Amino acid sequence: MARILVTGSTDGLGLATAETLAREGHHVLVHARTARRVPAVQHLVDQGAQCLVGDLADDAEVRQLADEANRIGGIDAVIHNAGVLDGAALLPVNVVAPYLLTALIRGPRRLIYLSSGMHRGGNTRLDGLDWSGRSATASYSTTKLHITAFSAALARLVPGVTSNAVDPGWVPTRMGGRSAPDDLDLGHRTQEWLATSDDPDANGSGGYWYHQRRQAPHPAAEDRDFQDALLARLAGHTGVTLDAPG
Repeated sequence: MARILVTGSTDGLGLATAETLAREGHHVLVHARTARRVPAVQHLVDQGAQCLVGDLADDAEVRQLADEANRIGGIDAVIHNAGVLDGAALLPVNVVAPYLLTALIRGPRRLIYLSSGMHRGGNTRLDGLDWSGRSATASYSTTKLHITAFSAALARLVPGVTSNAVDPGWVPTRMGGRSAPDDLDLGHRTQEWLATSDDPDANGSGGYWYHQRRQAPHPAAEDRDFQDALLARLAGHTGVTLDAPG
């Protein structure tokens, strides 16, 4: 059984993922943005899960969250599920926080990043972006292109760690809306599989997945120059260099 951190696990796909993993016997670390959201995962805590609290739009709280995860230790996988759909927090939550958590949390050998089919409409321009979130300078699609490229860069640069991006589909969550046409169960199955399965396909790295099938992402996501430029911007903003997680 694995010890798995799922960010953004108080509702939607994150909660469904955490519940499934706990039901399968894994030790789950759930994450709530604020203490007011903890009751949403109290049933998992009552079953043995541990809950970490931190606002991923706040740089200091992200670092504190990483410190707390390191104090717990023994984390085998992180599913970077948390995300926002719009607003000034898009870059901090969807891109900067996963970067920092990846760089700062020690030990996990499986890393899964939630992308979106909308990443194909993302912009590759990196100039003029406000990584701090004081103003809105990127679209949701652009942040998902960033995280898809980041996942691919990690797979290329860090041996011994599997890094994959997942398009969960347009599913009926609070973010996706009730009319979303995709299957909610299929929406979280791939990231659970990548985090826990002994299937050789699940142990590969550098994939972009949709319902347990590899697909081709936006070409920029696999462009080494774009990946390196993105990593340089994130390192410059955070002051943290991504060397080798763990």
